[in-house]
Amino acid sequence: MSKQKKEAVCVTGANGFIGSWLVRTLIQNGYTTIHASIYPSSDASHLFDLLPTAADSNVQLHVHEADILDYDAVCKAIEGCQGVFHVASPCTLEDPKDPEKELLLPAVEGTLRVLEAAKKFKVRRVVITSSISALVPNPNWPSGKVFDESSWTDLEYCKSRQKWYPVSKTLAEKAAWEFAKKHGMDVVSIHPATCLGPLLQPSLNASSAVLLQLLQGSKDTQEYHWLGAVHVKDVAKAQLLLFETPTASGRYLCTNGIYQFGDFAETVSKLFPQFPVHRFVGETQPGLAACKDAAKRLIELGLVFTPVEAAVQETVQSLIAKGFLKN
Repeated sequence: MSKQKKEAVCVTGANGFIGSWLVRTLIQNGYTTIHASIYPSSDASHLFDLLPTAADSNVQLHVHEADILDYDAVCKAIEGCQGVFHVASPCTLEDPKDPEKELLLPAVEGTLRVLEAAKKFKVRRVVITSSISALVPNPNWPSGKVFDESSWTDLEYCKSRQKWYPVSKTLAEKAAWEFAKKHGMDVVSIHPATCLGPLLQPSLNASSAVLLQLLQGSKDTQEYHWLGAVHVKDVAKAQLLLFETPTASGRYLCTNGIYQFGDFAETVSKLFPQFPVHRFVGETQPGLAACKDAAKRLIELGLVFTPVEAAVQETVQSLIAKGFLKN
């Protein structure tokens, strides 16, 4: 009996940290036609290292250079696909000089361009990679109540503190739901916590930098942005699960539990005592309720999360191997 042919899919931001793992996961799961949309003139060479070496492999990886604000370029990337994984979204390690131009516009308008192209080509489902940054910070959330998918980031709170990334992710997701409702499109969103795991891409990404800075002695409590951590391979598996599960709908938190950043630092310190990891005293996230199965919507679909310790170890090995961290 021949295996059912998998649909052709497009991944935006395909050469980033999550995007690269998603491409790898799609290939491993029998997807043979993958459109990799990347920012113009960015490096996508590492994606070809993910292809099977067997001569009889029929995997076709089509790289499309497309600024997600360029509708025509986005259309070229999505044409012929039945599924779209929208991962691309600007995320800088430095504070933006012009938040509107650098973060808000590309996040919101870029998402709308992708959805417009998906609508044009009658794509079956769009999986949007949002973030816990669209759930928190939310200071009005009841203290002691476990955070879940019904939480939305408090935009005014973020703006008053110049925290522009959560604003960009929240506005982009709200625009996506509005568009999907208006046009009757099938959209699902995933909300990864701080993503860890080996870097397939050559550059350092923002979530890996959180761990790197912690290992270098940073005392940042991640007060606004922390709900927990998750292995990037679990995020990629979850994205695929949400695409392939007909009943999936709405928002899905993707984290291996919710706990204090101070507890995470303690775990890292025990695993790597040779690094000057700061030991935090008291709560780093005042009133944050811990929960082991916070991602129960994904767990109910069958996702099994990788232990955080394994994710930390693999990330550190990767940071050392790539020269970002001196051992």
